[in-house]
This record gives sequence, structure tokens and C-alpha cells, in this order.
Amino acid sequence: MRRQTTPHILMIRPVRFAFNEETAANNAFQQQDGRLQPIEIRRKAVQEFDALVEKLRTAGVQVLVVNDTPRPPKPDAVFPNNWITFHQEELVFTYPMFAPSRRLERRRSVLKAVLEHNFRVRMHLPVEYGEADNRFLEGTGSIIFDHVHQLAYACLSPRTDAGLLNDLCKVLLYTPVVFHAQDQEGRDIYHTNVMMAMGETFVVVCLDAVRDAAEKQMLLDRFAETKKEVVAITLDQMNAFAGNMLQVRNTAGETILVMSDQAHRSLTPDQVHTLTKHTRLLHSALDTIETYGGGSARCMMAEIFLPVETGDPK
Repeated sequence: MRRQTTPHILMIRPVRFAFNEETAANNAFQQQDGRLQPIEIRRKAVQEFDALVEKLRTAGVQVLVVNDTPRPPKPDAVFPNNWITFHQEELVFTYPMFAPSRRLERRRSVLKAVLEHNFRVRMHLPVEYGEADNRFLEGTGSIIFDHVHQLAYACLSPRTDAGLLNDLCKVLLYTPVVFHAQDQEGRDIYHTNVMMAMGETFVVVCLDAVRDAAEKQMLLDRFAETKKEVVAITLDQMNAFAGNMLQVRNTAGETILVMSDQAHRSLTPDQVHTLTKHTRLLHSALDTIETYGGGSARCMMAEIFLPVETGDPK
């Protein structure tokens, strides 16, 4: 039986977190405000990371933490979901990254750390061949998977190539659901996961970012067909990372929707009421990571859907 959520999460503890000029080229969520020195930015990012991990573990989520390495510097290593995904089909994919500095995050030692926890892998399929042609597909930043219905939602951008998405979907036997999304300034939304979050029985989505009426209706039809209650967020809420959420599951079988404090504050009472009908909410302060990294809670978690060899993972 296919699962939308998992209790097993990979997270990378940052060492050299920083504002990345390369990714800022098309990530409008990043800000360089100059208020903090680099060493203070790194310290606060680690504090935020550790606090989120502690909250997840206290809630019963099994978090595998792998430490980043100081050299070479990898300012965005805290966002592993962009370069690796682990699937129920016993497959691991690694992805082509837009920023050359982010390609350094693809470390074999990270995959080895996962395999040491009794997860079963049949095949590792690299998609980074796209980098040779300047084509990119940044994992579950670019793709929002509906695993139960085998759909792969993606808003196209310089970081999300339709051809690579089709290649991936052919292997997984998923159907691509492609559309376009823009922010208030008319810029392409750089990652689908800042404007959409897929839960087992709901979807959080910024429909205001989908300007084409036919594409918007196509999405609504898909959500209706798959029986997802739509929680529509505004562009301002999207900018507060209200679309960058991830539903996980704890060892007791309870589902939990993980988000930042900023995202939670942006939600209306009605939206909170709707979401809590479906799942428990968990939020944590991620202000430094959001400001300088341009990503939030969902970006920090790479789900591990791989089957387990024997018993529970270590």
C-alpha cells in the first residue's frame, strides 16, 4: 500500500550556513539585510536546526541527523530535500542543482549513513546529467509528490525542467502535473514547495500564484479527483513560507504538519481550524534559515520512504 507520509526523516546539520549569492539569482525569498555577521548567522542557524530536530523527536518522529562537513563550504547544506529523494520503490534519486555550490552537497557519505540504518535500496538513479545542458530538477523543492495517486506536481522555473520531470516520472510510473506560478512581481516561483504542500487528505496551495485560469482549474480538478481539501493561501502567506510545510508521521501513527513559526503566525484562525481537522500542527522558529537561506521547514527535511530490511531502523 502506497504511503504519503513517513516517520523517517533525514536532516543535515549545517556547518557553514550563509547567504548564497548563486541561489539568490532566482530565489526571491532570500534576503541579505546586513544585521548579522556571518559567524552569528551560522550560530543562529544551528540553534534553529537543533530546536526543530528536538521538537520532531519529542513528537515521535525518527530523525536521522548527518553533520555537514566544513570543507568545501556548502551554505545551503541544511536543505537536503533538493538533491536526494528516497522512494517506496526502493529507489534513490539524486538531482541536478542550479547553483554550482549546491552540487557539492551530493555526498556519497550521506547515502551511506542512510543505508547503515537498515533501509533497503535496489537502485540509485542519478538525474544530475541535466547539469551538462543547464537543465535542473531540484528534488522535492521542484516536485510535490502525491505518492498515493502517483502524481508529480511541478511549477516550471529555471530550477524545474519539464523534460527531466518526465524522465523521472517514467521510471516511477507517476503522472507529471505541470503548471506555471509567479509572485507579485511576475517572477517565476523558484520552487514548487514554497507555494504547495501535499498532505494525506488536504493540500495547502497558493492558487493566486497560478495566473493561467486553465492551469488553475486543472489543479483544482486534480485536487477534487484525489479528494484533497484545499487550503488556499495568499501571496503574502506564501512569502511567509506558509506553503513550505511537510506532513510527517510519528511512530504512534499520528500525522504531524511541520512548519515554521512565521508560517504558523501567517495562518488565519479558519485555516488553522481546517488543518487541525486533518492533522496535528508543529511549528518552530526558523527566522535565520528563512531569511538568509530562502527556505523553511519543508526544505530542511528529506523523507525516507525506503523499506526497512529487518525490524526498525537503528
